[in-house]
Amino acid sequence: MREDIAGGEAAAVRLAKGAGLGDALAVADPRAWLALDAGVREVDRYRPGHRPRWEHITSLCADPASLDEPRLAIALCHRDGRIRERALRRAAAYPALLPLVVIRAADWAEPVREHARGLLREVLGVDTAVALAPLILLVGRRDRADAAVRLLAEVLRTAPRERLSPLFGHPDRSVRRFAYRVAVEEGLLSPARLASAAARDEDAVVQGLCGEAALGALAEEGADEDVLAPLLGARSPRVRAIGVTALRRAGQPGRAEGFLADRSALVRACARYVVRQYGTDPLPWYRRRCAEADDPELPPGAAIGLAECGERADAGLLWALLAHPSPRVRARAVAGLRALDVTDVPRLLPLLDDPAPGVVREATAALLPSARSLDAGRLTANLAADRPRHVRVAAFRLLDARGGLVRLRTAVALLEDPDDRLRSRAEQSLQGWHATADVPRGAAEVAELLHRSRRLLSDHVLRRRAWEAGLGG
Repeated sequence: MREDIAGGEAAAVRLAKGAGLGDALAVADPRAWLALDAGVREVDRYRPGHRPRWEHITSLCADPASLDEPRLAIALCHRDGRIRERALRRAAAYPALLPLVVIRAADWAEPVREHARGLLREVLGVDTAVALAPLILLVGRRDRADAAVRLLAEVLRTAPRERLSPLFGHPDRSVRRFAYRVAVEEGLLSPARLASAAARDEDAVVQGLCGEAALGALAEEGADEDVLAPLLGARSPRVRAIGVTALRRAGQPGRAEGFLADRSALVRACARYVVRQYGTDPLPWYRRRCAEADDPELPPGAAIGLAECGERADAGLLWALLAHPSPRVRARAVAGLRALDVTDVPRLLPLLDDPAPGVVREATAALLPSARSLDAGRLTANLAADRPRHVRVAAFRLLDARGGLVRLRTAVALLEDPDDRLRSRAEQSLQGWHATADVPRGAAEVAELLHRSRRLLSDHVLRRRAWEAGLGG
């Protein structure tokens, strides 16, 4: 914010010297106008004698009728509310200064605020509203700025759809949200256009707003491939879920089966809901797919989907998938076993050496509850610097979960590790370490390990940890 105000100060000085608006500031950037508004008062308040001709220019502001466009811009930002109000009387003659009128419509001085709002009501047409929308919405976050936002909505509601296109593609997501909200409320966009927007836009709010609107229109008008196709093919899981839900209303449960193994849990749940609504149990489908353990095209979502609606007896199908050539299938199979609360430590331990990081992460998560029963020596060997990083991280997580002396040894051993992130995690573990009941009281090893970690602990904390370990104060 300090940098923005500094830029506004510089722009104010350039305007005071007679520079045009386009030369003094980035007129297309709403934040540049806010910076100018703050910058004028900053210069005038704190350094009136440090800017060339500033005192002369600010004195001229007392009579805005004598000012040209650049200096009228300064008057519109002046700290004296009476000067700002008089400047507004001439602002209508200078369309380029309308951004400052928008800012004054949220002015803290009521006469200035009301005058600016009246002026906006007079001049705000469709083209002007589209151009000023980013600034109006940015200023709209302030107190007393709701009037301009309401006026913007009123103008956009009566605008032809094609005139709003620049707002639908605006880089500012708050502008897109506002434009689509108005379009949905007024029914300005077709269901196909709404579905396309939901599938294309990267903002979750726009996705949900347009997707739900398209779904509602589909229910009223019936199945339309121009609506279904974008929703079902969207990258966003939320939008795909809306599309799958629409298949129920469209009477196409067969297409929903194709999403039972989607990579998103939300989409899989919606697909199961749709097929169940038409009397089909999805569990046999999952069992058939997971029984094809040698199928290289088996979708990973089938494994976790089986666990989401299956029984513990289905674990046998998932165990077979741990040898699948696809690392994503192996990872989802481990996640499925964990979801079914089926843990066989000896069968999961080899997965800690899997070449795929995703498989190792899932195996680690499954083994964490059993960390205290694992072989600390084997895990410590996996901390070696020549082991793959994901294997080392898994070993650290499991050793750290053991607590006690093992956790202390592990953290101290990694204090000089070349891996910055692993070293940082070890430091955090060490700073949170406390002696537990299984730490030998008064052990020389504990004293040595605490001594090696002294650079991370204050003297007070170090003495406290030593006392906890029975080493005295």
